[in-house]
Amino acid sequence: MTGARMDTLARLRSRIARLEAGEGALDTRRAALGHHEVDATLQGGLALGALHEVFAPSGAQAVAATGFVFGLAARVSAQRPLVFIRQDFAERESGALSPCGLAELGLDPRALVIVRAPDLDTALRTSADALACDALGAVLLEVWGETKKLDLVASRKLTLAAQASGVTGLVLRTAAEPIPSTAETRWIVRTAPSLASAPLMPAAPWAAWGAPCFDVELIRNRHGQTGRWIMEWSCDDQCFSQPAADSQPVAATPADRPHQAKAVIHKRYA
Repeated sequence: MTGARMDTLARLRSRIARLEAGEGALDTRRAALGHHEVDATLQGGLALGALHEVFAPSGAQAVAATGFVFGLAARVSAQRPLVFIRQDFAERESGALSPCGLAELGLDPRALVIVRAPDLDTALRTSADALACDALGAVLLEVWGETKKLDLVASRKLTLAAQASGVTGLVLRTAAEPIPSTAETRWIVRTAPSLASAPLMPAAPWAAWGAPCFDVELIRNRHGQTGRWIMEWSCDDQCFSQPAADSQPVAATPADRPHQAKAVIHKRYA
């Protein structure tokens, strides 16, 4: 028996085992994102073993949407490898991924496999093949611009592959309008201002940057409501949260000399 046939047989046996275990064609597992309102809307978190779409309204928002997609991937992957599939020209449009940038987001660049496809047909076939590998944590597919090839039939193939293996599929669409698909959720992501995480007079210029924030709109949710939120990504905890009203940690006033502490503050910022 050839290696390809053995792989196909192994996938079929895995799918039959899940069916016999009562999971059926729908994977009910979910990964909490960390943002309480979003998780409540999603009934516990992002559905695993399903297809999700993230849209950037324009090329200018591509970086924000990419960061958000990798945040989702970090939440659903359970520290397993990720596969990122993109067309050749996408790198010329938005630039190459930075390993340092991924590390700053809290992701391990060594766990990411990047596949560059010459055209969309190849990218779709590669995505379906990758989704069939249950050793992966998530498969990310980047598609630029409007296209008729990523239609209801194509998305159905990706959804079936994700359901069979339990691997989550994330489709990143840039400069495109949403069209009917079998996606479990559909998001529109824009940039949002970050709250500075440094004091009023930071010691270093780079200390003035805050945590990444996203203006996220959930426009499709197959099993619940939709909504719009500001979601902040914690690079250390690798989860989303609601931005705090005051991003500065405030130290408690010393109990033995509260009047002296207030005097120092007034003098410093007078």
